[in-house]
Amino acid sequence: MREFFKYVFATVVGVVISMVLFLIFFIVLIVGIVKSSLDEDTVNVRNNSVLFINLDQTITERTMDDPFSRLPVVGSEANKSIGFNDVIRALREAKTDDNIECVYISVSSPNAGFATMREVRDALIDFKTSKKKIIAYSEVYTQGAYYLASVADKVYLNPEGALEFKGLKSETMFFKGALDKLGIEAQIIRVGNYKSAVEPFFTDKMSDKNREQVTVYLNGLYETFLDGISKSRNISMATLHQIADEYKIQQPNDALAYKMVDGLRYKDEVIDELKSITGKDKDKNITTVTINEYARNVVDDQDHSAANKVAVIYANGDIMGGEGTDQQIGSERISRAIRKARLDSTIKAIVLRVNSPGGSALASDVIWREVVLTKKVKPVIASFGDVAASGGYYIGCAADSIFVQPNTITGSIGVFGVIPNLKKLYNEKLGLTFDGVKTGKYADIMSIDRPMTPGERFIIQTDVNRIYDTFIGHVADGRKRSKAYIDSIAGGRVWVGTDAVRIGLADRTGNFNDAIVAAAKKAKIKTYKVVEYPEMLDPFKSLMENTTEKVKAYYAKQELGDNYPIYQQIKSAITRSGVQARMPFEIKVQ
Repeated sequence: MREFFKYVFATVVGVVISMVLFLIFFIVLIVGIVKSSLDEDTVNVRNNSVLFINLDQTITERTMDDPFSRLPVVGSEANKSIGFNDVIRALREAKTDDNIECVYISVSSPNAGFATMREVRDALIDFKTSKKKIIAYSEVYTQGAYYLASVADKVYLNPEGALEFKGLKSETMFFKGALDKLGIEAQIIRVGNYKSAVEPFFTDKMSDKNREQVTVYLNGLYETFLDGISKSRNISMATLHQIADEYKIQQPNDALAYKMVDGLRYKDEVIDELKSITGKDKDKNITTVTINEYARNVVDDQDHSAANKVAVIYANGDIMGGEGTDQQIGSERISRAIRKARLDSTIKAIVLRVNSPGGSALASDVIWREVVLTKKVKPVIASFGDVAASGGYYIGCAADSIFVQPNTITGSIGVFGVIPNLKKLYNEKLGLTFDGVKTGKYADIMSIDRPMTPGERFIIQTDVNRIYDTFIGHVADGRKRSKAYIDSIAGGRVWVGTDAVRIGLADRTGNFNDAIVAAAKKAKIKTYKVVEYPEMLDPFKSLMENTTEKVKAYYAKQELGDNYPIYQQIKSAITRSGVQARMPFEIKVQ
């Protein structure tokens, strides 16, 4: 029997060792393939090439350094992403590249915010000054897709396809009914009647103040949306309003009749036109290069001999304490990047690129402090992306100048806290009770197993009021206005970019490159190179970190589909801690 167990044990050990060795071999193999793909980054752009731009991929602030996306794996195309700055840089290069004959846009449902789409759209308009053609084709155009495609010289729709053109909407899900059924009370502490981030937890419909602000900013977004299409398609704004209001585009022929598209074509017919433009015979394949490949291929045309630099610091995502990630603003990581740029004597100016709905008020203040210190020794220009609201506005308000796009969402100057009372859930639903001993009256303040006392509510409300007063004080100092005036336009209210300029929360509308040029001008430098901070995280290290969370997120997306954002909202609300300076809602164009 002893021999039997000895052999069984030896077999098990052998199997385990074999599995470990196989795993190591597999990892080494994958790393080798990935590194090989990195070594072959550049592509040969041949004569009469078509620059293929897939605008359905995720358009981020910066292109993620994800070499795994370049592996020849089925389905990898759906996970591709590119930074809007690389799209702009590639299109600028393609303008003068004799090998690029035209641009072909494929877009059905873009994964990008309003301001990001505006950046890409402006770059496409600039490309057209080269007199090279832009052709757009899709089987289905959502409204966001059409906003991008409308800039093309020719916009084609599949004869059996669809073009959505119906106007924008904003919708909020309210959780109060569900919380009541579960026996959960959301105890709300906030400053600002417009700070509606907490409304879904204590009411079942929009407040009058929230409805007012949403109506104003949604109409502002809509006007910018229609204005761009009007200028590109040479259709009056009044006509576009009528087409959308009366839902006139119901069939593909309607889109053609109202001159929203230039033709109804199948893809093979579009390919034939591309062949004609590039001088290819119909029985030959067209030569294409993707925007992702071309962006990696573009030679950095900066003057690297220039002694002066302009630093761009990317602050992207929710604001939190600690290090954060490339998609989260960690106060330690971003403040360290600002400090590094401040202390570097070769960096003459800084552009703080903000794309954030806010988050931790404390973390926002930590970053704000570094901006204030830096502004004393060199120019700081803020460039706001899709959204720079609440904490996102907080970290940029001290800048010398603030640039927004007309459809940037900003403001939302207010703070809040949510403390759940789970007493009914514990006692009545789960049969759980709590008892204990404490040495002070407020030793168990913030407990979630009972309702707050009046004294506790007073303490927390006082703290929230203090943070709000600090917030509007910082904004008043940065914008050189009185606290009373800032308070009058704050209160948590959200503004669209054009209105933010009008009321003094921003200085001018302009794109990302405009902000860089302004930073150099304020620093009084004519030749410079642009450097980016913070450094992107190592993709191999990132792959190994938080693997469990990534797997959970993947399967949640697979199971929940379009309902995944709702799950994210609920999870985010549950896990937030501390006083928040956060925008009340997410905005998507469809």
